[in-house]
Amino acid sequence: MSFEFDFTVEQVRQLVPRAIGGPDWWFNEMQEAFPKYDIVTVARVASFIAQCAHESGGFSMMEENLNYRAATLTKLWPQRYPPGIAEQYAGKPELIANKSYGGRMGNGPEASGDGWKFRGRGLIQLTGRSNYTACSRAMFGDDTLLENPDILFDPYYAIHSACWFWDKMKLNQYADSGDIVTMTKKINGGTIGLDDRQKHFKHAMEVLSGHH
Repeated sequence: MSFEFDFTVEQVRQLVPRAIGGPDWWFNEMQEAFPKYDIVTVARVASFIAQCAHESGGFSMMEENLNYRAATLTKLWPQRYPPGIAEQYAGKPELIANKSYGGRMGNGPEASGDGWKFRGRGLIQLTGRSNYTACSRAMFGDDTLLENPDILFDPYYAIHSACWFWDKMKLNQYADSGDIVTMTKKINGGTIGLDDRQKHFKHAMEVLSGHH
């Protein structure tokens, strides 16, 4: 399986100029990983790069930023961080992760530390013990990711874990129909950052289809 269009390193340089380690490195990983998951059309590659660029600050951040202020915590999770509680967690990413993700997504309770251990990592912010377990079995055939979740900071695993998630959520079909809203909900759980994702997508479609 190869790409159905002329996929070049120049395109990736235009789309993610600030990528960690440089766009050329990422292009090589994309060339190797995308065909395995049938991400081979302009719309599919554009959708993948656009969503990941939004999630990772243009391929520049491989972990979730959980350094929230109190007001932001209350706004994002009013039940979990009412005023008074929010101040105790503000600016403490590890505590925030354990409280926000404790007892969800396969994680143990807040005190277990799973929330922080399995916080969002990689290009698409893989989150929670359940996802880490499933991804680890798919990529390694064992529990490597549970033992060493930080390997998702490595661009090779960052892109392969994102492809795995993409495939698991069957996102190619939404790329084919241009349904960015449903795709975003499958990735994000809501539609946070939709405008930015759509802007990235429009730009990626232009660059990949050769209309500059």
